[in-house]
Amino acid sequence: MRKINNLKDGWRFLKAELSLEQAIANAGQGEAISLPHTWNAVDGQDGGNDYHRGTCWYVRELTKEELAGEAVFLEINGAAMTADVYFNGKHLAHHEGGYSAFRVELTEERAEKNILAISVNNADNDTVYPQKADFTFYGGLYREVKIISVPKAHFELIKDGTPGIKVTPIVDLEKRTATVTVETWQNAEQVSMTVNGETKTVPSVDGHAQAEFLIENVHLWDGVDDPYLYTVTATLDSGDAISARFGCREYHCDPEKGFFLNGRSYPLRGVSRHQDLKGKGNALSYADHQADMAIIREIGANTLRLAHYQHAQEFYDLCDENGIVVWAEIPYITMHMKNGRENTISQMRELITQCYNHPCIAVWGLSNEITAASAVNDDLLENHRLLNSLCHRMDKTRLTTMADVFMLETDSPILEIPDINSYNLYFGWYLGDMDQTDEFFDEYHEKYPERVIGFSEYGADANPAYHAEHPEKGDYTEDYQALYHEHMLRMIEERPYLWATHVWNLFDFAADGRDEGGKHGENQKGLVTFDRSLRKDAFYLYKAAWNKQEPFVHLCGKRYQNRAVTETEIKVYSNQPRVTLYVDGTKVETQEGKNVFRFRIPLLGEHLIKAEAGSVSDTMCVRRVSEPDESYIFNKAAASVTNWFDAAEVDASCFSVQDTLAELRAHPQAGAIINQMMAKASAARGDVANAVKDNPALQRMMGRMTMLSLLKQSGADEESIKQLNRVLQGIKK
Repeated sequence: MRKINNLKDGWRFLKAELSLEQAIANAGQGEAISLPHTWNAVDGQDGGNDYHRGTCWYVRELTKEELAGEAVFLEINGAAMTADVYFNGKHLAHHEGGYSAFRVELTEERAEKNILAISVNNADNDTVYPQKADFTFYGGLYREVKIISVPKAHFELIKDGTPGIKVTPIVDLEKRTATVTVETWQNAEQVSMTVNGETKTVPSVDGHAQAEFLIENVHLWDGVDDPYLYTVTATLDSGDAISARFGCREYHCDPEKGFFLNGRSYPLRGVSRHQDLKGKGNALSYADHQADMAIIREIGANTLRLAHYQHAQEFYDLCDENGIVVWAEIPYITMHMKNGRENTISQMRELITQCYNHPCIAVWGLSNEITAASAVNDDLLENHRLLNSLCHRMDKTRLTTMADVFMLETDSPILEIPDINSYNLYFGWYLGDMDQTDEFFDEYHEKYPERVIGFSEYGADANPAYHAEHPEKGDYTEDYQALYHEHMLRMIEERPYLWATHVWNLFDFAADGRDEGGKHGENQKGLVTFDRSLRKDAFYLYKAAWNKQEPFVHLCGKRYQNRAVTETEIKVYSNQPRVTLYVDGTKVETQEGKNVFRFRIPLLGEHLIKAEAGSVSDTMCVRRVSEPDESYIFNKAAASVTNWFDAAEVDASCFSVQDTLAELRAHPQAGAIINQMMAKASAARGDVANAVKDNPALQRMMGRMTMLSLLKQSGADEESIKQLNRVLQGIKK
């Protein structure tokens, strides 16, 4: 019989570059820790880009009871980013890739006293992805570590961290049947397999067994409406047994009508998720995963992009159970490394091997923004072709995709490699205007009507402490984020050909290289704060659009109480068709509409606001103040600079900060000044911003923006902007 021991406790952690002998000798002085564990839970989230990246050790003595059994294997579900396993002083395994599981056999190495030592390394290198990305590369044994004891005749455990069983259901919608092929790998003569009450015993040929089952009147896995799961079991005469859940579903993508599930149009509308949490890093418990899924179900998303790496098996399980359609990908991201090809192949092989049975997964992602800091050359293209071929060789049932960076030209040959594509676009935040997103997709769809295209990332950073009566790009207000997403939601609803759309991001997450928007070490594009304690207003916008099960009404601007105006807008999000607003108990107005309701009210003092929609309601207080509340303003200097510039006298025959970046750079003297200043401008947004700053397409896009708008968004203070303007005013055009 198979037995599993979870090695949660009893570990000693040493945060030092040590030899094996030193690690074992000093284990007693190490920190006593429990798994899951990361050494970057604090320094990986506090900004400064100085979190510890190097080698650390985990040491534990294994008891004879834990190691009992005819064959014994160590299972490590996540060791970031590379790991070496030593057992009783002998090196048994080296693994590269921090997001997939791997196993090591310990059977022949057991002794009277058994010491397990694992070195884990997340240091910078040029072979193991990721190395350049806008998130913290936590180090540690951040998922469970187990001992698996099995009989001598057992199912395969080593190759690519396999579950030992592979289930391929093919659905015939017309006949309402599913043909289910079950494959297993083992060192036994025969295997008994059971599906839907039917058992077949088949021979094992060269370690491989296969059987086919027909399910009549198949119960489909039908997304969030009915995520029905079947279970397959496989047993050996030795008593070893394994099982897997699977779902029967059919999907395809149409370049004009988008995603179809089980023969019906099923627009994929959802969010992206990183696997970290404030104060815990990526060392999440099952309860943490469950809490995240509850928020995903609350917002009403039916799809998830699990960025930018393989996530925990228990989270894919939750997606299976909740009917969430998943985009799964490897961390081939931002910067192509010529020495990293084999690592992309091995990480993709492990991802597909370990996740194949999950019905939630619809697409395999080849890469993310890989051309941001790398040219589209032959080596990069060949790497993608190899990955694409591998995906189709290992899995003939799913499509391949990739997330293309917003400055990638639409005629690039890389777009022809995957089956379908998606773009990451940030018009209206990093540069340009929101409606440029509309223009981009309209032009793309008109030029390539036969291509399937999606919207894989979009978002705007928001610190819920910041607010404005007239929000604008770069102010980091909760109010601008809401306006941004209102625009994007309308844009998406008007373009049903988008096969999937994914908000970036559901949760704020750690990016230790960032220092912006009043937070250190965080990307604040989330609809929910990093600690999951606060849902920003934009969260409720999507809940209004997507959650049809739970009636609700939400008053926006609860944290924007002090308003230095005589009249203000009260905005309401609701999934109900009719909303009534009350001020101090008096009915103001009833509106009919969809998702977004706007009311104007006079401000005379302090007021109690109530929004009512059927049986649900929400309340808040607002008050009139004489002066703007400066605690609401991220960049006080930038907030006042527009008024200053409007009042200033400018010599139009000379350059000024109102000229575009391209116009300034075209002049030798002005260009030299601007280029010197721009070389430092990307530092606040971390390594990735610095890496991509020289991308030609990005430079062309930025060239259309005024210097004033670029400076304001970068957080430049008023005096610096005035000083630059004075210098430019001394240069004739």
